[in-house]
Amino acid sequence: MNQNKPYNRIDRVNNQVLDVINDILLKNINLSNIGFITISCVKVAPDLRSAKIFYSVINPRLPLEKINIELNKKRKAFKKFMGLKLQLKHIPDLRFYYDETYTYEKKIEKLIKNIKTNKK
Repeated sequence: MNQNKPYNRIDRVNNQVLDVINDILLKNINLSNIGFITISCVKVAPDLRSAKIFYSVINPRLPLEKINIELNKKRKAFKKFMGLKLQLKHIPDLRFYYDETYTYEKKIEKLIKNIKTNKK
């Protein structure tokens, strides 16, 4: 079997869904009332029936729990707009999750800085 593509189908679908979701955020769904939402990562299930969408918020106007609730309320709208742009047999069901990578990174950075100052 000759595989000319540099990565597998799930990776390509992840990238395509990420692009489509970001495009929908820019053009179709206004979430400025909760803050500036950025989509950082998409993980589509191997059967292409569900997808986890990881987001971060710049300048949040609501607590993170309420932002998560508001985003998950808009799942059907996202799926509707995705159906128009994706060429898949089944449009994945979406779940939004807060991406804690940035806060984890800050925590680790702070711990490293504390270790350096304690050594001196």
